[in-house]
Amino acid sequence: MLPMNGRLMLLLAAALLATVPVHAQDWAKARLDGKSPRHQEWVKIKQGSRVVEAFITYPEVKDKATAVVVIHEIFGLSDWARSVTDELAEAGYIAIAPDLLSGVGPNGGGSSAISPADMGKTIQGLPVDQVNADLQAVTDYVAKLPACNGKVTVAGFCWGGGKTFLFANAGKGIKAAFSFYGPQSDKAEDFAKINCPVYGFYAGNDARVDATIPRTTDFMKAAGKTYEPVLYDGAGHGFMRAGEDPTNKVEANKKGREDAWQRWMALLKKV
Repeated sequence: MLPMNGRLMLLLAAALLATVPVHAQDWAKARLDGKSPRHQEWVKIKQGSRVVEAFITYPEVKDKATAVVVIHEIFGLSDWARSVTDELAEAGYIAIAPDLLSGVGPNGGGSSAISPADMGKTIQGLPVDQVNADLQAVTDYVAKLPACNGKVTVAGFCWGGGKTFLFANAGKGIKAAFSFYGPQSDKAEDFAKINCPVYGFYAGNDARVDATIPRTTDFMKAAGKTYEPVLYDGAGHGFMRAGEDPTNKVEANKKGREDAWQRWMALLKKV
């Protein structure tokens, strides 16, 4: 049986999936379907006996570029998650978003094959070691691309924000990690092996996740690691997506997204 916090997360995920039309992100899909001049493609990456499907977008730049591995939300690899790769490429970075649900959906499908009602339970059931191995395979793949300068960073949102920390602890070859409003582990060992700076982006109106920041700060400090969390006043959980949704009615989500994006881009330039 899942521990109480695990059951609460599943209930929250189910509630969100029932009220947020994450699969109907026409505004995000439009960015991908013909409106972007950048090269986008699906790739299949071998990881042991698994094949991880990933969506990659290349920047239009002269020199080799730094890469960003994008870890999707609890909703799976949505149109919005894929559109983030295009936004990053527009800023000059190779961006790749793996579908960490590859092969676990009905008939061996991935995120698009899983119903909203089943998504939360399915994604929470992914083994941590499998997720980390998938992310390592994607990191190794993108680092070796001829267009990449060998520098790879990782960024995750919501569920992916939490997995960003775990992968930074378990993975290799990561130059920086960017965690967006992801709840963190309560185990010190999940922070001890992090070998890159971690930057946190949190919503001011997100007490559930924000409550993990002091503990994470203590763990990172005790391990001698760099952790720089920033809260965006008035923004709610998921503000990086909500802030660019044209139906968003919360101005703080829009401002939070704009401020967080500027900070992210400034940090990426230093990698």
